[in-house]
Amino acid sequence: MRKFIVVILCFISLVSVSQEYKLVWEDNFNQTNLDTTKWSALESGDGGGNRELQYYHNKNISVAKEPVSGESCLIITAKKESYMGRTCTSGRLSTQNKMNFKFGKIVARIKMPNTADGLWPAFWMLGADSQTVKWPKCGEIDIVEMGKITGIQKGVQDRYFNGACHWGESWNGGKYPNKGISTTNNYCLQDDFHTYTLFWTPESIKMYLDLEKYPKAKPYYELQITGKNLPNETSRYFRKPFYILFNLAVGGTFSEIYDINKITSLKNGDAKMYVDYVRVYQKGTANEELNTKSPR
Repeated sequence: MRKFIVVILCFISLVSVSQEYKLVWEDNFNQTNLDTTKWSALESGDGGGNRELQYYHNKNISVAKEPVSGESCLIITAKKESYMGRTCTSGRLSTQNKMNFKFGKIVARIKMPNTADGLWPAFWMLGADSQTVKWPKCGEIDIVEMGKITGIQKGVQDRYFNGACHWGESWNGGKYPNKGISTTNNYCLQDDFHTYTLFWTPESIKMYLDLEKYPKAKPYYELQITGKNLPNETSRYFRKPFYILFNLAVGGTFSEIYDINKITSLKNGDAKMYVDYVRVYQKGTANEELNTKSPR
């Protein structure tokens, strides 16, 4: 009987180990240049559909050391300058057509810029089918955004952040389904690096702040994605592969600032968003996917 119990306990232990998250893809931004086998930079001045002010330029994306910590980072720089008919430039990059995944855990360690009035940094994901089914049908998962008008009005820009999801069959005049949750954190998020973690399962989407420091923290965002594959139901849009994006927008509908002279964060020079790393973990279960053209 004792031998049988030992065998059962060993089996349970093996199952437990097999269900742990394992690193499957990452970028630590340790090279001298952006790894273009993993990332593509956007070149566009169309305002992102949000009346943003910047022209997204690949020259605003670099890899170098963050001056305080010395960490090698992805750097997205926003500049007040005239370019291609725009009053400022910035950067946006993604893993579109190079890496996408379905279910797992994704973590990014980010030092946000001083958003003040007008900057809109974001770490987010879009459905890998975004080129064919378009937005919002592709689905959107915003893991962290800062710079919202509400934070500006309350004077808590350095602590006010949100997570959100957008989905639906069409734009429908802006009446598509979505859920956003904003939080006024109890400490500054623009003074140093902080981690933002997404746990994504067939049942739910959950987001956490600084989980390595506060392992018992509750999610700042949660969305159930169970149910039938029906139009406008979450399960229809969030059970497929997504790719990763980082960007630093200037102005637009999020901050409700549309004049470059009212972007206070750029009055004294450039603003920079630093990303130390981004990592994707999975458990190796049958319902997960990882599609990549780059080495793991």
